[in-house]
Amino acid sequence: MADVTNARASLPTEQLAKLNSVELQEWLDSLAYVLASAGNERAQEILEELKQFAYFHGVNIHHKQNTPYINTIPPHREPEYPGDMEMERRIMNINRWNSVAMVIRANKKSDGIGGHLSTYASAAELLEVGYNHFFRGHGAGQDRDLIFFQGHSSPGMYARSFLEGRFNEKQMDLFRRELQDEPGLSSYPHPWLMPDYWEFPTVSMGLGPLQAIYQARFMKYLENRGLKDKGNGKVWAFLGDGEMDEPQSIGAIRFAAYENLDNLVFVLNANLQRLDGPVRANSKVIQEFEALFRGAGWNVIKVIWDSNWDRLIQKDKTGALIRRFEQLVDGESQRYAAFGGKELRERFFNTPELKALIEGWSDEDLQSLNRGGHDMKKVYTAYKAATEHKGSPSIIIARTIKGYGLGESAQARNVAHQVKKLDNKSLLGLRDFLGLPLTDEQVEHLEYYNPGPDSPEVRYALERRKTLGGLIPRREVKAKPLNTPSFDFFNEFYAGSNGREVSTTMAFVQVLSKLIRDKEVGQLVIPIIPDEARTFGMDALVPRIGIYSPRGQMYTPVDAGTLMAYKESETGHMLEEGITEDGAMASFIAAGTSYANFGVPTIPFYVYYSMFGMQRIGDLVWAAGDLRCKGFMIGATAGRTTLNGEGLQHEDGNSLLQAYVVPNLKVYDPAFAYEIAVIIEDGLKRMYHDMEDIFYYITVENENYVQAALPDYEPREKVFEGIIKGIYLFKKSGAEKAKHQAQILASGPAILAAQEAQELLKAYDVDASIWSVTSYKELHQDALDVQRYNMLHPTAEPRKSYVAQQLENAPGVLISVSDYVKLTADGLNGHLDRKVWTLGTDGFGRSESREALRDFFEVDAKHIVVQTLYALFKEGKVKGEVVEKAIKDFGINPDSPNPVTR
Repeated sequence: MADVTNARASLPTEQLAKLNSVELQEWLDSLAYVLASAGNERAQEILEELKQFAYFHGVNIHHKQNTPYINTIPPHREPEYPGDMEMERRIMNINRWNSVAMVIRANKKSDGIGGHLSTYASAAELLEVGYNHFFRGHGAGQDRDLIFFQGHSSPGMYARSFLEGRFNEKQMDLFRRELQDEPGLSSYPHPWLMPDYWEFPTVSMGLGPLQAIYQARFMKYLENRGLKDKGNGKVWAFLGDGEMDEPQSIGAIRFAAYENLDNLVFVLNANLQRLDGPVRANSKVIQEFEALFRGAGWNVIKVIWDSNWDRLIQKDKTGALIRRFEQLVDGESQRYAAFGGKELRERFFNTPELKALIEGWSDEDLQSLNRGGHDMKKVYTAYKAATEHKGSPSIIIARTIKGYGLGESAQARNVAHQVKKLDNKSLLGLRDFLGLPLTDEQVEHLEYYNPGPDSPEVRYALERRKTLGGLIPRREVKAKPLNTPSFDFFNEFYAGSNGREVSTTMAFVQVLSKLIRDKEVGQLVIPIIPDEARTFGMDALVPRIGIYSPRGQMYTPVDAGTLMAYKESETGHMLEEGITEDGAMASFIAAGTSYANFGVPTIPFYVYYSMFGMQRIGDLVWAAGDLRCKGFMIGATAGRTTLNGEGLQHEDGNSLLQAYVVPNLKVYDPAFAYEIAVIIEDGLKRMYHDMEDIFYYITVENENYVQAALPDYEPREKVFEGIIKGIYLFKKSGAEKAKHQAQILASGPAILAAQEAQELLKAYDVDASIWSVTSYKELHQDALDVQRYNMLHPTAEPRKSYVAQQLENAPGVLISVSDYVKLTADGLNGHLDRKVWTLGTDGFGRSESREALRDFFEVDAKHIVVQTLYALFKEGKVKGEVVEKAIKDFGINPDSPNPVTR
């Protein structure tokens, strides 16, 4: 080979060039023959073999993640358009007008009410092709699609529903007016506000793409486990190019490829513009995303240029046009979209070769050169290719114009996203652009246009939706109530641990394990973990129920043959998501909404490090509430002092407060196994039998202590009620003859310090009873409800809150202690007949022993005693010297810095 190389190098330049040309042509002819005789797949096989051969012989092949800046699918591979394109365009243009009219009318009636014109204007073709040919509704059964609509395009969905007869003019005029006599149309997709219409909230940027990936995976999970019949349904997610800067938008794209989610289609509306201006003014965002997704293993389909560019591309024999495409940057592209054909002629066609291509073209001819996302045939071609692709997810990157057709005030302008109104000139221009039969007066008055139920447009639109399974968007709950376990199912947990020290985390795992064995609901229970099965004591479940993997287990695990062998399976029960709280929460949402999406009421238990929950995934938790999600979020290794040793980043003293703000999230901090069992039983019944749209956050800890038995001084139903409502009497002091009384409200592991303090207080002649507070949120919300009732019924008999009823016959000072910030309990102040003195863990955590941490945060027994005595002092029951003596007796430094500031 070296001799050949030397001989070749010795050839004259002209002769070598001729040889190179002939040689290249022979290779090209050979490849053309393979393409013609064996097709694309065989050509790919040969090219792959050649690449491997070249690598073996030391050829360093530069791998390009980008293809040329042209459409992925060439014109000769485009199928015939199956519908009446002109009719569909008329329907789309009606929707365009009505969406604009709705937003502007809303802002005229209530200035500043908001709304968005430009997103739907850019996405109308992308959506209309889907509506007419791809998006399958509930009537398609197992083949129905799940669609994550781009949040800011909601006016377009409302406009189409208006055309279809789902909304009337009055409802359209209630856009963003949801507190009127008749419910209005929500600003964005919100299932909580429109539970029969919207399926997925998407306007918090980044959550739509992330959730779509895990919904597609969960669809396959259900099918592989036999919980859902196999179908051909797709998950579609419509995204904005500016939205892709959110980490959640792209954080799971490699996971989607690894899972072979060929039931997932992203449609990226690349109008090159975000809220304030171009997404990537100095480069090409489409090429960036192509490289990103191709590198992650996705099937990428670019729709950049419309059909009018095809003849120029075919006419160009030198490659000058494609070279000019490569030189484009997005900031330049926006100028052409904003200023039209004249700008295109002067700036884009800027060489003799390019000018020759448009010789004889007028500025109006150049104006017809559009972006591919506005060409319905190009969009259909891309959709068809994506839905037929197998083995990996697909992304369609469609180049559009933000504010398309909205005139000089919005089209491709930096202000497009913020435009809520158009002047009359722009409205008249829009009418002409859309070709609608509206008079100038009708335009001025922003009249809606609906040709009526018997018009060809409406009949066509409804017929297409009928063929595809019904109207969309539409949320329809088909799941039937479950026969959930009764309280008796959990009897074993009411007896306590018989002297054994067990953490509440392990108690929860035992409850979960028992549920999984239940014949009624066991197969529906979905354990979800990020990457902490062993930390949470759940590793024993792995060999029993298996970890879900669409590939099964293609290897022999290193611990094969042991009782705790690692087991993956296509029918695996557990979702082990790796180190991704966002991804695991998206799985929780997919499982927790399966009752609505698939009619399969799966019961997710998402177990995670509590500190890496609410403050990391709070946006997704809020979305779960909006989605009417069901299930249990388990904040494990919880507590700021209970998780000793881990320090500032890990120790959680705030998640209860963060969880409080989600309206339909029930929040509990149990101390014992029986409390956990009661809470879970009640949650199962309320969510899956009574079909309440609520979900649960429950903290569990890793501190081992003796699990108490269910108190027997009252009927157990009374204790159950207290656990569920938030408070019950756990332990009387036994010092009834003491001079002073106190009630200690303790939650979670703080109940241990409360019991120790109860004994210490006897030496100070204080009779202290202990109340277990399982949920300050339940107590506070009930108290607020009572307060509101009393305010609005001033002459009626005043009501009492549950916590006030429980404590009204419990004399003495009220002391609260928990492993969470003081504000968690402070909500009770103002709702009782006396003050609650709160102890909590405000401040940053530390790496230390539990004893040292509890001393540092002043939540141990001695601080409970001092707080109790101080409260008695403030009421005039004891002298200040008694408090000072206790401080000295316990060795407390009264001048130590506040933990909050240390």
